[in-house]
Amino acid sequence: MTRLEHTALWTRDLERARAFYERWFGATAGAPYASATTRGFRSYFVTFPDGGARLELMTVPELADAAGAPAVGWAHVALSLGSREAVDALAARMAAAGVPVVSAPRTTGDGYYEAVVRDPDGNLVEIVA
Repeated sequence: MTRLEHTALWTRDLERARAFYERWFGATAGAPYASATTRGFRSYFVTFPDGGARLELMTVPELADAAGAPAVGWAHVALSLGSREAVDALAARMAAAGVPVVSAPRTTGDGYYEAVVRDPDGNLVEIVA
């Protein structure tokens, strides 16, 4: 049996990213990790309330800037809130707090009810029902 165990995101500010996913999505960060062999590498694994796949937040001092345009690689992470009402409510709270909302809640062509926001590093996060 194959299942997604975790996915990872690079961040310039590990504590800011951890706080974002904890605040807005109820994630819980595990113990911080610091590599003994890769200079400056630090990370957290965050777990979401329903369990499932985790998100690894990682940083190193010499992190390059993202290209900004679509490119080969991961495009976004989608986090399910379970209902349209939860998507609407979280998207509204995030917008009021100044989190960049790329697209307001709507039903997409592929059938998801979703809003899209950017995390502190500009990564796209789909909030879905």
